[in-house]
Amino acid sequence: MNTPAIEITGLTKTYRPGGEPAVDDLSLTVEPGTVIGFLGPNGAGKTTTIKIAAGLLSATAGTVRLNGHDVAARRSAAMAQFGAVLEGSRNVYWTLTAWQNLIYFGRLKGMTRAAARSRATALLTELDLWERRDDTVGGFSRGMQQKVAIAAALIADPAIVLLDEPTLGLDVAATRTVKNWIAELSNDRGKTVLLTTHQLDVVEELCDRVAVIRAGRIATDLPTGELLAGFRLRDTYEVHVEGHPDLPVLPAGFTATAEADTTAITGRVADPREVYDLIDLLRARGLVLRSLTQSQPGIEDVFLTLVGDARHG
Repeated sequence: MNTPAIEITGLTKTYRPGGEPAVDDLSLTVEPGTVIGFLGPNGAGKTTTIKIAAGLLSATAGTVRLNGHDVAARRSAAMAQFGAVLEGSRNVYWTLTAWQNLIYFGRLKGMTRAAARSRATALLTELDLWERRDDTVGGFSRGMQQKVAIAAALIADPAIVLLDEPTLGLDVAATRTVKNWIAELSNDRGKTVLLTTHQLDVVEELCDRVAVIRAGRIATDLPTGELLAGFRLRDTYEVHVEGHPDLPVLPAGFTATAEADTTAITGRVADPREVYDLIDLLRARGLVLRSLTQSQPGIEDVFLTLVGDARHG
């Protein structure tokens, strides 16, 4: 049986004696090659968990193992297993150039100078930063700084990548570059990626699994497809009719909204056969049906159902 890439067991973190735990007896196992979305509202414990995994915080109780190496007991071996981009932190040195940052972090990870130079050249080229390689990072835009941080995390080609809001501050093109990288890291290189992001479409597109954390504990942890299937909105339908006609009195639960050149009639029914009653009513008025769709949830719908309407961070 393969050793889990990430194995978190009974993890607890309390910042002050007697205080509420930021992470509360959390356990999570991630197999190699998995991209897992780690979601939750602000204050749920996501960043605390990631910082403990990265060796930046000490746990009050419990363990984190990266490829079998205990972060607390075998720190050096564990640190060699991952690269990380942390949200809200200076992941690179702003007084150094982009090139100097990558060489520094490569050497820090034990790479030879030649290997670090080769890898830095490839990363800066892929991120369209090659022409700015000799400029100090402090003068870069937020998006460019984030690109350098991502490159620094990947410089030593780590087996595990911890990404806390990696697309924050990036434009559309740069976001697509990062998304493509994440897909390549997993699909082509067998890397394990733990990802938090505000962009839930990124989670839906890239993640094999989704773990939602609430109040320091895992609220759910399922394959993405299975999670979505469990929240199918089978009783929600949307009918579009042509133009903006005077509508008859609609069945209970249905509402009408005028759009550009159609009117949308949306509602939830206890039995899908009730939709036929609506269609018959509209047809009796001679209205032209444009479309009939059954609503399906995305990751955001599931997330809000699990954690409520709290802002997610």
